[in-house]
Amino acid sequence: MSNNKQRREESMRALEKEIKSRDRSEKAKPLGVVATAAVAVLAIVGGIYWANSSGSNDEQVSADASSTATTTAEKPDYKPLSLTREKALPDSVSCDYKDSGKASKEVSKPKTSNVSAKGTVKVDLKTNKGDIDLELDRTVSPCTVNAIEHLASEGYYNNTVCHRLTTNGIFVLQCGDPSGAGSGGPGFQFANEYPTDEMKDATAPVVYGRGTIAMANAGNDTNGSQFFLNYKDSLLPPNYTYFGKISDSGLKVLDSIAEAGVKGGAADGAPAEEVKIEKATVQS
Repeated sequence: MSNNKQRREESMRALEKEIKSRDRSEKAKPLGVVATAAVAVLAIVGGIYWANSSGSNDEQVSADASSTATTTAEKPDYKPLSLTREKALPDSVSCDYKDSGKASKEVSKPKTSNVSAKGTVKVDLKTNKGDIDLELDRTVSPCTVNAIEHLASEGYYNNTVCHRLTTNGIFVLQCGDPSGAGSGGPGFQFANEYPTDEMKDATAPVVYGRGTIAMANAGNDTNGSQFFLNYKDSLLPPNYTYFGKISDSGLKVLDSIAEAGVKGGAADGAPAEEVKIEKATVQS
């Protein structure tokens, strides 16, 4: 019988194989626990049960958990995601935003040349539940920050609901789809950045810590407009681009949203109380 380390590595290889085989034409899949998952990979160590949905038009990384899931992120086997790169990027980079179907809301493409990879930019999400202030880090994922900053500047996120909340296994609020269904996007896609580009050979998940922000996707290089806010530590494979942090006051708002739970009492789905981004503002 294989030991725990071997089982974990086998589970991660199966997960990676499934992700790579998914239809690249899918739109972004919302993060969450998918009870009707088509493919499930059980990572025995830590009691994490990964369930990846296929055949839908949503963007998502899915995770369910056993009763031990709440302690998984504390186990020494799983390292917290570093919020800095091992090797710094140049001061500016070029980005590529590929066409990907009809946009859920009319918006132009971001600029692609001389994109800054220095410093941070603040984006404030004014929601009906309170303000969630974000600090986006260009030094780790400049093309992602460039895209999110551009979308916010053009009003793309204004009057949009955060369509998904998960309260077991992973702990996130997912936003960024004007359609409100989890299947929408801005009409373009772009490549994964950090940590995927530095951890291509990773065989174990990492802890996306409380207060981190990452992009939802339907496989590598399918990032669009949807992102997820971690209100607790969440154990995930390093396939989701990290690009910033949530303010302490914003985390308090997220805590209250999570406390209200998911509609119908489930662990995954629309928030019990609607969460709407009334306006997203880029701070100059």
